[in-house]
Amino acid sequence: MTGKARFIFPVLMAGIIAFLMTALVTWLNLGLPADFVRHWLAAFAVAWPCAAVTAFIAIPVARRATGLIIRVIGE
Repeated sequence: MTGKARFIFPVLMAGIIAFLMTALVTWLNLGLPADFVRHWLAAFAVAWPCAAVTAFIAIPVARRATGLIIRVIGE
């Protein structure tokens, strides 16, 4: 990935994952109270930036690890 895409992709992936995971964890912790959406969005507002920073660090590590695994097990 080159140019702007290498910055946009991790942010979008982190957003999608954080959106779904915060919904799941909020539901597991609270059930479905009347203020579920408020709690979910508050958790998402914290999780997305954290996930985006993590993605910028994790994506290159995951690429290298994938390459290593493929070399070890063969294609």
